[in-house]
Amino acid sequence: MEKIVLKVRFGVKERLSRGLRQCRDAGTRLRYLMIFNVINGRSTRQTGEVLKVHHTTVGRVVKKFCQYGEAGLYDGRADNGDDKLDEDYLQHLHTIVSKTPADYGWRRPTWTRELLIETMVRLTGVRIHVTTMSRGLAMIKARRGRPRPTVGCPWHKAAKTRRLRQLQQVIATLPRREYAFYEDEVDIHLNPKVGCDWMVSGQQKEVPTPGKNEKRYLAGALDVRTGALIWVEGERKTSYLFLDLLDRLRQEYPDARCLHLILDNYRIHKSDIVFAALGGYLAGKIKLHFLPPYCPDHNRIERVWQDLHANVTRNHRQPNMTKLMEAVRYYLHKRNRQKHKLIAA
Repeated sequence: MEKIVLKVRFGVKERLSRGLRQCRDAGTRLRYLMIFNVINGRSTRQTGEVLKVHHTTVGRVVKKFCQYGEAGLYDGRADNGDDKLDEDYLQHLHTIVSKTPADYGWRRPTWTRELLIETMVRLTGVRIHVTTMSRGLAMIKARRGRPRPTVGCPWHKAAKTRRLRQLQQVIATLPRREYAFYEDEVDIHLNPKVGCDWMVSGQQKEVPTPGKNEKRYLAGALDVRTGALIWVEGERKTSYLFLDLLDRLRQEYPDARCLHLILDNYRIHKSDIVFAALGGYLAGKIKLHFLPPYCPDHNRIERVWQDLHANVTRNHRQPNMTKLMEAVRYYLHKRNRQKHKLIAA
């Protein structure tokens, strides 16, 4: 391609430098840089390689600059009318994305950009291109994510709210020598939980699995005052694992008058074995406070288990259960040390 020689007076170059510094639009800045590269002696092909654009684009920009001067560097599409992605449009789009297609009469269960466009046409009368819809989704900070499966609480909303307030009151009015904990169990699988990870272009990381799965179980209690985690381990998730945790809590808090446990309605927490222990050697020492059914978001220890999976078990490459449990213990001990340092500070 024939090299374009572009010469400008010193005053014009100074004005271009000032315009580049003041420009806030990325596309316009790119066109300014094209002109500066050509002025400094680069060919259109060399300029395209430096700025990662096609050399014909550079040629068109230079031609418009020669014809219209600095005005030729601005986006001519500004004369096409008002931007369709105005505040009102984006507000409607935000509302739609937060709901499901079924809420707007569609039979498809998930959104596509095309379906969003058709829905917006119904609501606003404005039709946009698919790429413009992508830009709109980015502007409202929408993302493609994996929904969380949930089960609705069968209780009436008032009864659920009343129980949650009672539990909050237990924590807020906790006497000095009484302690409260969020309690729950977690499964540790030798077969790794597969989750998202960063990868370079063209790569798909592999996570080796042992084939035959093994499991271990933790029963944990999260101190509401200190955030420290007390836990026990077992090979089976039974009522005896839960009782082992209660015994461990009694050992860790020997001077406590009462230990309050906020927990879910899992069967190992409400078995005859547990109630026999609470009426026998644990009488007066342990008090159970059950959450409404299917309300894991109100059990703060769930976040600890999520962090455990994120830091240890997800995509793990431990060869056996012994190594995996060592990694689990290391993470939980480290977490408790960090909590202790924060309290001490």
